Amino acid sequence: MECRVLSIQSHVVRGYVGNKSATFPLQVLGFEVDSINSVQFSNHTGYAHWKGQVLTAEELNVLYEGIKLNKVNHYDYILTGYSRDMSFLEMVVDIIQELKNANPSLVYVCDPVMGDQGAMYVPEFLLPVYRDKVVPLADILTPNQFEAEIISALQVMDLLHSMGPDTVVLTSTDLPSKYGDQFLLALGSQKIVKADGTNTTQKICMDIPKVDAVFVGTGDLFAALLLAWTHHHPKDLKAACEKTVSVMHHVIKRTITYANEMAGPGKRPSPAQLELRMVQSKGDIENPAVVVEAKVL
Repeated sequence: MECRVLSIQSHVVRGYVGNKSATFPLQVLGFEVDSINSVQFSNHTGYAHWKGQVLTAEELNVLYEGIKLNKVNHYDYILTGYSRDMSFLEMVVDIIQELKNANPSLVYVCDPVMGDQGAMYVPEFLLPVYRDKVVPLADILTPNQFEAEIISALQVMDLLHSMGPDTVVLTSTDLPSKYGDQFLLALGSQKIVKADGTNTTQKICMDIPKVDAVFVGTGDLFAALLLAWTHHHPKDLKAACEKTVSVMHHVIKRTITYANEMAGPGKRPSPAQLELRMVQSKGDIENPAVVVEAKVL
């Protein structure tokens, strides 16, 4: 059956962040994707210059009303990412609630893009909206360590489960990897209802090799891939995360190899050279060789 995703994220003309990072891999993996662009920028803000427009809550509502009037507002998944405006985020919440009421089996995948490494990307007044309105609606949540305000990773995942989401993946943490400081530790937890009706929780961890470069759009790509692979492995978080992270590894490895070649010996690649090599990674997106294994905790 056709599987349709509504993705509400940023858009750039040049490069891969937000919807540009999410749409292509989802389409390659067989999903129909309807995109609403929360912003339209010339490029991501890591460049020296950027220009563009921001979609308002009213404009978002107008777009959604057009979809409703044509009676094509049935979705299997919703994917959301970066938002820095309260009225816009609250409008997103209203849309998700309406779509969930129309289709109770709809799965909402939320990448709560709020900050990283102690720095906020968004105004602090958005935090209560995420905590009280967005997270309880989410079925799959992909915060990084900072966004989860981690104290104890496993306890935080249980806390987030209690707020609503059945699947939580901490996309990167500062917890020590047994392989040393050249690895990131990612953690995942999934609530599963067994055949006899009882509940169980699968928790996994993954040691992910670090790459000495700053990439933009990887979080958006991760959330999109996790949506796709949890669809294909709905009760096997281990398999879904292994395929998600392995695709990420292949894309990043291809990107850094290309960027270093373009920059030349001894020079650091520019933001333009570090744009994700998405189209060139089509084969890995479709059929990833698993190079990072998850361990069940």
